[in-house]
Amino acid sequence: MTERPILLDPTAELEPAKRARQARPARLDGLTVGILDISKPRGDVFLDRLDERLSARGIAVKRYRKPTVARPAPAALTRQIVDEVDVVIEGLAD
Repeated sequence: MTERPILLDPTAELEPAKRARQARPARLDGLTVGILDISKPRGDVFLDRLDERLSARGIAVKRYRKPTVARPAPAALTRQIVDEVDVVIEGLAD
């Protein structure tokens, strides 16, 4: 028996808003992939490799970085990402 996972928003919401997942694209070809580095130590190492692999497949990649891991991405950065890419990969590491 497989249960669907419950996703929680890690922000400071007192009562989490329910958000429907968007459908994943069947392919990344022709899309622009955004890579968001949340500023955790060594996250860039993983994301650099991911960028290399996507770019090697001819997939357009745009990189973004939060100013600090301790806070949500600034609204202006979030809006920029929404305006510029089709899908986002958010990475963290330690």
